[in-house]
Amino acid sequence: MCYFGVPSFGNFWSIGRNVVLDEFGSPKVVNDGVTIARAIELADPMENAGAALIREVASKTNDSAGDGTTTASVLAREIIKLGLLSVTSGANPVSIKKGIDKTVQSLVEELEKKSRPVKGSGDIKAIAAISAGNDDFIGTMIVEAINKVGPDGVLSIESSSSFETTVEVEEGMEIDRGYISPQFVTNSEKSVVEFENARVLVTDQKISSIKEILPLLEQTTQLRAPLLIIAEDVSGEALATLVVNKLRGILNVAAIKAPGFGERRKALLQDIAIVTGAEFQAKDLGQLIEQTTVEQLGIARKVTISGSSTTIIADVATKDEIQARIAQLKRELSQTDSTYDSEKLAERIAKLSGGVAVIKVGAATETELEDRKLRIEDAKNATFAAIEEGIVPGGGAAYVHLSTFVPAIKEKLDDPEERLGADIIQKALVAPASLIAHNAGVEGEVIVEKIKDSEWEFGYNAMTDKHENLVEAGVIDPAKVTRCALQNAASVAGMVLTTQAIVVEKPSKKAPAPAGMPQGMM
Repeated sequence: MCYFGVPSFGNFWSIGRNVVLDEFGSPKVVNDGVTIARAIELADPMENAGAALIREVASKTNDSAGDGTTTASVLAREIIKLGLLSVTSGANPVSIKKGIDKTVQSLVEELEKKSRPVKGSGDIKAIAAISAGNDDFIGTMIVEAINKVGPDGVLSIESSSSFETTVEVEEGMEIDRGYISPQFVTNSEKSVVEFENARVLVTDQKISSIKEILPLLEQTTQLRAPLLIIAEDVSGEALATLVVNKLRGILNVAAIKAPGFGERRKALLQDIAIVTGAEFQAKDLGQLIEQTTVEQLGIARKVTISGSSTTIIADVATKDEIQARIAQLKRELSQTDSTYDSEKLAERIAKLSGGVAVIKVGAATETELEDRKLRIEDAKNATFAAIEEGIVPGGGAAYVHLSTFVPAIKEKLDDPEERLGADIIQKALVAPASLIAHNAGVEGEVIVEKIKDSEWEFGYNAMTDKHENLVEAGVIDPAKVTRCALQNAASVAGMVLTTQAIVVEKPSKKAPAPAGMPQGMM
């Protein structure tokens, strides 16, 4: 039984080295799983459909954990390969999938028990460095950034105008709201909107008619500046028109819903207005959007919008106003007796005063710059994932140790074919550690058996070629990344195993060239 393009597609990750992508302009050298996945397209439509499923594993893991895409792809390939061997032998694919799901759920519970919280800068540096391909310099940069804005702070990455990579703290804030429509995305690789020197409209009103914002759109178009709309909602005719004009390249615009609810929403919008230097267009003051001018809009030096959050880096001109706002909120905090109000005021002060740590990435060439930015992005995501759910031993050791819990889980499964699903997970879990050992020139099976016989924190360190306490050696992974990689791999593998047929577009035959036509006339 064929399992489409999964084997050939998965082999790209098994080598564990850099990959050169031949893109428009200069080639790109990357070591980032999801970037490689998105760039690959196989010639055979059947194989490409299978490859798309592995791309989905990488994308889902990147979206949920920000790292671990290579591990997730390796796990998915192994589960699919082993699962299809069982299915071709006559096993029921639905029962196998149930066994896989039940086993993974139990293993995730074990992982939560075994993970430990991040302890200080040492753990943060180790996590960041490993995620960036064992780059200690990037690990140091992430530690410096976290120290400046705190573990709950906001990190932004941008290109530097020099060869040096530096960390600077700038005024700004993060909003827990993403774009209203994915059609606003400007960077399709990262699925984010990225604006520089954008104008910002801040209002607590709903926008549904295009007539309300048409005058403002005409003015911002003349300025040739991107426009960020922050409103209670943007829907109907207004949203449709914005999307159509964005896709046609007429407008460079994006919209997000206002954060918070009720009176708190109004207060948060006022904070955003101060950060950007905008005039808050309040509904209860009769400030109609159709009467808003560009002079009443704010300015953001940089805006980054994902599906779930928005980061605004303020223009230098608003620094004094932000500090005055923080002082005002601190006075309100000292005067309130309400516990709820105190918490919310403290949150607002933290958002405004924390700022945004901007890592300005420098490099000698454009190719090196893009590679370094991808590595720092992975390091940033892995660090926040570790802060959120803790850490586990790296190098695939956590998965090998988890595989020793499978026999006990298997005993609780009554259906023999569900037990096959448990066996598949047990075998697949050792694949990442085995591959790491193989890439280091060591026998994978020997390393795996040695890890199984050792305590939880012990495993194989490919950098030193030693079997040691990986946590003490700084070879650690975020528990969230480990969890998401396993869950997403099992999810997509389950879909493949229960798929009976595949439908692809029939390739069209190219018409033969007319005989005798001179070259260069096609």
